[in-house]
Amino acid sequence: MEEISIDGSMLEGGGQILRTSTALSALTGKPLKVFNVRAKRSPPGLRMQHITAIRSVAALVDAETEGLKVGSKEIKFIPRTIKGGSFSFDIGTAGSVTLVLQALTPVSAYAPKKVFVEIKGGTNNQWAPPIEYMQHVFFPTLKHMGFDGSVSLVRRGFYPKGGGIVRASLNPVKILNPINLTGKPKVLRIWGLAYSCRLPSHIPQRMVKSVEEFLRKKGFTELNLEIEDLQPQHGKCSIDPGCGIILVAELENGFRIGADCLGELGKPAEKVGLEAASSLYEQLVREAMVDFHLADQLIIWISLAEGVSTFYTAKLTLHTLTSIEVCKQILGAKFKVEGELGKPATITCEGIGLKNKFL
Repeated sequence: MEEISIDGSMLEGGGQILRTSTALSALTGKPLKVFNVRAKRSPPGLRMQHITAIRSVAALVDAETEGLKVGSKEIKFIPRTIKGGSFSFDIGTAGSVTLVLQALTPVSAYAPKKVFVEIKGGTNNQWAPPIEYMQHVFFPTLKHMGFDGSVSLVRRGFYPKGGGIVRASLNPVKILNPINLTGKPKVLRIWGLAYSCRLPSHIPQRMVKSVEEFLRKKGFTELNLEIEDLQPQHGKCSIDPGCGIILVAELENGFRIGADCLGELGKPAEKVGLEAASSLYEQLVREAMVDFHLADQLIIWISLAEGVSTFYTAKLTLHTLTSIEVCKQILGAKFKVEGELGKPATITCEGIGLKNKFL
């Protein structure tokens, strides 16, 4: 097949271009070249988490690769046949395991049999969805499209050493269903988890208190906020200290909206909780059915699905527009975007209806 050439500096210009394009190369069988890799990042070029993501997809399709070294600004990816089975990947740093999982999951959907994967690295990172988001928002949303996947947390991993472990079970699907996520959903309840490792127990407690105070004032009374306080003797406890919070609004139609905030050195626990609560509230006030993190993650899935999908998101991000552009260039999927960058938007896609040739 003729090689696809993708400019890694377009639009958002980050690692998402790599993850999406290698997954689509694997699914279509088209050889891929990505140049100007992460040109808009400092430093530019590949980092270990990007290399692990590409290698993980390569393992699923026996792909030949070129340029997979830290700092590389051009890669080549030549896929063969998708396979199932068990795999294990170690990022070797605190790089995000969830971003590796994002690249792997759509390819696994078209495998001949179930894919089991263990990934080591960072489970709760800045600039990446936390593992709880994948568990409670991402995979439950994909279930509405017919895809059955799940992920479990074995051990947390924070910056700088990482060392976290997750295990995912990903089931193949014959064809993906379209989704319609528009309208004005009613919130049934809000669930949350404040987690901490190797820190005083009052830290997650203060996060929860600030969330409760903020959301109750806004009229949300159905709250179920949990605390996970892990110390070194617990097997799930991370190597490095860390903390954060995830909030999930459960909607009456069965879908979910998420928001999170990761703790930082010197940042009060109350502020961590308040930022997550404010982000969730902002999206609920805009009556969105897809949070702005899920929006860019859904693009590849609705591109592959059969039929027309539509969703309304609280904020159109550059990540989402970048995903759309990659899917248009590689798959030829048709998109319509109604809305401006940074504001609420409705996205419609006519998917290509890719079928799993093994099922």
